[in-house]
Amino acid sequence: MLAFLIKRTANAAFVMLAVALLAFTIFRFFGDPVEMMVNEQATQADRAELRERLGLNDGFITQYTRFVTNAVQGDFGISYRNQQDVMVLIGERFPATFELVLVATVISLVVGIPLGVITAVHRNSPLANALQLGSIVGVSLPSFVVGIMLILAFSVSLGWLPAFGRGETVDIGWWSTGVLTPSGRAALVLPAISLSTFQITLVMRLVRAEMLETLRTDYVKFARARGVPVGRVNWVHALRNCLMPVITLTGMQIGNLIAFALVTETVFQWPGMGLLFIQAVTFVDIPVMAAYLMLVSFIFVVLNTVVDVTYAWVDPRLRDDAAKAGGANG
Repeated sequence: MLAFLIKRTANAAFVMLAVALLAFTIFRFFGDPVEMMVNEQATQADRAELRERLGLNDGFITQYTRFVTNAVQGDFGISYRNQQDVMVLIGERFPATFELVLVATVISLVVGIPLGVITAVHRNSPLANALQLGSIVGVSLPSFVVGIMLILAFSVSLGWLPAFGRGETVDIGWWSTGVLTPSGRAALVLPAISLSTFQITLVMRLVRAEMLETLRTDYVKFARARGVPVGRVNWVHALRNCLMPVITLTGMQIGNLIAFALVTETVFQWPGMGLLFIQAVTFVDIPVMAAYLMLVSFIFVVLNTVVDVTYAWVDPRLRDDAAKAGGANG
């Protein structure tokens, strides 16, 4: 198990170094940091001094090594647009994005799992067919279309929920949350539903496929033959054996939701990391773009590594296969 863990950690480190190279390339070759940081009245000597202070006259390897070292320490420099530390900006926006992703994930599980069970148990009923059709629509619609439709329905037409913003927030240490205020909860509803729509369809279809396989197993038939209530068989015994793929999918999708929440945050003007990234692209704020790329990649790598290690801990055959592959390569 230790060798497997070391191998996965080494793979994760290699991926992060590759991502760091990509981020550094963007940082180094797209735009001139000096021209973006100085004002129009700056002299050529001022520009040369700033270039020397930023280390832009050093070689590529030296600059890349410095970039990786600073990134490990959480130092991505100063935002060109805001003239603030990049990690401070991301730290201010991360709670909003994480809160949105967390609520969207809970919604997807609370809604998607029961719908998946219903479509599997009553697979030939009109309700199941309607839910299946709805899942196809949910997969096909882009999130920004869902967001605009929600705004038109619940904000413009009915006036029930706010169309943009985060509402009133409460600071708990360095963390800010809107869940503890009525306006914050109201502002969270529409973007969370918009972000969770695609996830709901994925969870529902996965649970349905797993349930159809589980309902045909011998232990389910034996439980029914013993007179165990049908509801208990379906919602306890069968469902419990379908949740491992759902947990895996959920863990992987959290990274996707964080990465692609930028569309939802832009539609609802949600003050999270995604909106910060869009603004950084608009103003060519390279340090923010590089930091966002590194942070999202780090989340993906950590989640993948945790899933791989968990699988290896649950199923020792994966460790044996990895060890045999390593021995064969050696």
